[in-house]
Amino acid sequence: MANILDTIVAQKQIEVSRLPERRIAAADLREILLKRSEPRDFLSALKTPRSGSIGLIAEVKKASPSAGVICPNFDPVRIAKEYEDAGASCLSVLTDEQFFQGSLDYLRQIRAAVKLPLLRKDFIIDERQILEAVEWGADAILLIVAILDDTRLMNFHRLAMDAGLSVLVEVHDETELDRALKLGPDLIGVNNRDLRSFKVDLSTTERLAKQIFISTRQGPPPLLVAESGIHSRADVRLLARAGAGAILVGESLVRGSSISAKVAELVL
Repeated sequence: MANILDTIVAQKQIEVSRLPERRIAAADLREILLKRSEPRDFLSALKTPRSGSIGLIAEVKKASPSAGVICPNFDPVRIAKEYEDAGASCLSVLTDEQFFQGSLDYLRQIRAAVKLPLLRKDFIIDERQILEAVEWGADAILLIVAILDDTRLMNFHRLAMDAGLSVLVEVHDETELDRALKLGPDLIGVNNRDLRSFKVDLSTTERLAKQIFISTRQGPPPLLVAESGIHSRADVRLLARAGAGAILVGESLVRGSSISAKVAELVL
């Protein structure tokens, strides 16, 4: 029986099959990035938070398969501006349409409205989706280890990095982390939500953080981004003690009555 992640990937394969056939080179992507009026460095923004002591990737999120519609009065530009005003370091923009009610057009709209670096949050299984990310305004992409074999994971990571994008490499367990660390990534995202069952456990970050720092003792570790299930200052303190240098938060920000108050609570 297929789990939700399998279902999402199957839909992505249908969507990708409709894209024009073409080979994507890093030079193609770099050329598009160079035409932008202002570069936005996603990684640097997380390392030097605009407020507090931990980097915040605030997510522009309307819905999810597990929670349904999270933000009924959804206005992506308004939310992005509120995040920026509140002191977020970067923004994550969901672009999956069928399961998260996102849109690539939100990237373009938000880029025109704010000055923060933007992550395209989607299920990338084809290099043409990386081209889309650049064309629509992203400064960073998400690569989910669970849905990529080693060849595609390595190729996509190299392509994006050579082009000048930041790459958030997302893992959920020890096996995925081992595969991710072989890339020598700058950013590792630990998703506390199991994308197969959608159960959330913050101890996932605690457990995998130990493995990251043991595995990278010979050199600087990647910046650790804790993702999902983050609702309170106590959650953030726990994750920061575990070694997280940044957090990615969506649901608890858009559900609250005041984005600015919630951001202030979470950025320590």
